[in-house]
Amino acid sequence: MSSTVFLPREKHSHTIICLHGRDSDATQFANEFFESEASQPEGQPRTLLDLFPTVKWVFPTAPLLRAERFNVENMSQWFDIWSVEDPQERLELQEGGLQNSITQILTIVREEALPRNKIFLAGISQGFATAISAFLASGIPFAGLFGLCSWLPFADRVENAHIELLARNTPVFLGHSSDGSVVPIQNGRILRDTLRTHMQTVEWKEYKDGGHWINEPQGVDDIVKFLKANM
Repeated sequence: MSSTVFLPREKHSHTIICLHGRDSDATQFANEFFESEASQPEGQPRTLLDLFPTVKWVFPTAPLLRAERFNVENMSQWFDIWSVEDPQERLELQEGGLQNSITQILTIVREEALPRNKIFLAGISQGFATAISAFLASGIPFAGLFGLCSWLPFADRVENAHIELLARNTPVFLGHSSDGSVVPIQNGRILRDTLRTHMQTVEWKEYKDGGHWINEPQGVDDIVKFLKANM
């Protein structure tokens, strides 16, 4: 699995592994992700890359997999899915690809020189669906997770005891815009409610606008606040 990496500008303190959405790639996502700005500080660079100079950012690229619904042989996706509107439809399409992507993401985690409590998992849409799945499969806590416009694959398989043991001290931030046309906000609410059943700290922000992306600047401000609170 190839990755686009942004090395820290100052002494390395944390790593954030951030996954793009379906039909995208690491370079495209990273470039657009770092165009979004926070509201502060005025008159200075305000992207996440600027505001966290000690962070190493890792953007993996998803494999090319057959998209059954679209009859496309090679689509960039972490796993195939029949319907983003209803992620429970045709679950058999999702399992193999998701498991392979989980394995690859956890390999990246293991290769990091930092301890797990200095590593964040993050992503947008199918990327965060994969990141949260990797977290739940890992059996280890992280510094935190943040996700945008996403959902929880195989939500009915979440096991209470397993999550509570590994996730007790792992905070989560979720952001979702109500005007997004790709992933219904109800799928994000199900993700929120399922995690809150088992985890202590799940922060949820609904934005009126922002589409299938980061609300700007408030959504960026919220991520900044979350990261600063958990570093």
